[in-house]
Amino acid sequence: MITITIIATAALLLILLLYNIKRDNQKSAMLTKTILSSLFVITVLIQPHLISGYYNFLLAGLVFCLLGDIFLALPQKGMFFAGLAVFLTGHVLYVFGFLRVTEIGQWVGIGSLVIIAVGGLVYFRLRTYLRHMKIPVIFYMIVISVMLAGAWAVFGDCGLAGSGRIMVFAGAFLFYLSDLFVARHRFVEEEFSNRLIGLPLYYTGQFLLAFSAGFLERL
Repeated sequence: MITITIIATAALLLILLLYNIKRDNQKSAMLTKTILSSLFVITVLIQPHLISGYYNFLLAGLVFCLLGDIFLALPQKGMFFAGLAVFLTGHVLYVFGFLRVTEIGQWVGIGSLVIIAVGGLVYFRLRTYLRHMKIPVIFYMIVISVMLAGAWAVFGDCGLAGSGRIMVFAGAFLFYLSDLFVARHRFVEEEFSNRLIGLPLYYTGQFLLAFSAGFLERL
């Protein structure tokens, strides 16, 4: 029952957030976004601690993402860079969480090569728009690619429960995709469609990761 309540509440808040963004109601959008992002932190807090190391890093990562959402919602100059740094920390914490359930050798394979190739293609498409942000974006792309490769390694570990593995990879993949829309909105063209697609991807990914703490266990 509590899971259904969380999902329903998150869906309603997401619709309200998109409405406020469309209407350019910044104060209401920030309040709604803060509550919605706080909800995925609450979600992980109420999950069973099946693998404590994974749970702890995941919780820390989600808290940093909550802070990143707040920073990105603030209009002050420099908040984008602060948000970028905080989200980068969140991705790194996810990486450490994945390392607690998989061996580093499992991270190397065809899946990782595909992720690296996609990351290179994304940067190639963005490079003409980045100007002074080229180095930070390269670094960020490397980190999120490593994060996704780690999630892929978790997905491929048959010693872990299948439902948890699916949630981890699906959550990380959707988070990765949502970052592409953030980049498009920031560097290519600011338009509502970036938020309309990117925010549902982002929140679905974060909630899947939050719920994964209660499903990812060793068999």
